[in-house]
Amino acid sequence: MRSAKILYKGDEAGELIQSDDGSFTYKYNDSWLSDYSKPAISLTLPKSRQEYRSNYLFPFFYNMLPEGSNKQVVCRMMRIDEEDYFGLLMTTAKYDTIGAVRVIKIEPKV
Repeated sequence: MRSAKILYKGDEAGELIQSDDGSFTYKYNDSWLSDYSKPAISLTLPKSRQEYRSNYLFPFFYNMLPEGSNKQVVCRMMRIDEEDYFGLLMTTAKYDTIGAVRVIKIEPKV
């Protein structure tokens, strides 16, 4: 299992999890849900106590990934399999993204 904090304008909005079977779960933090001034991170992931589940990386996050030669360069330099979308997302979306959302890897507890 791998997981990442999802930040919206620097505030922690929720958590994205990739299970060992490759499926994905997104859930909002309770504090984000209870603050009515905080928006949903995406129109496709409206604020809800329900966990969102998918067999594939959610389109909102997939669209944050580099493409073409940029993807090839990042994968080669960072030694990421080109099919490891979650690994690529955690590598490329942690510092500077086009939108308000950033993705920060949660290190596994030992």
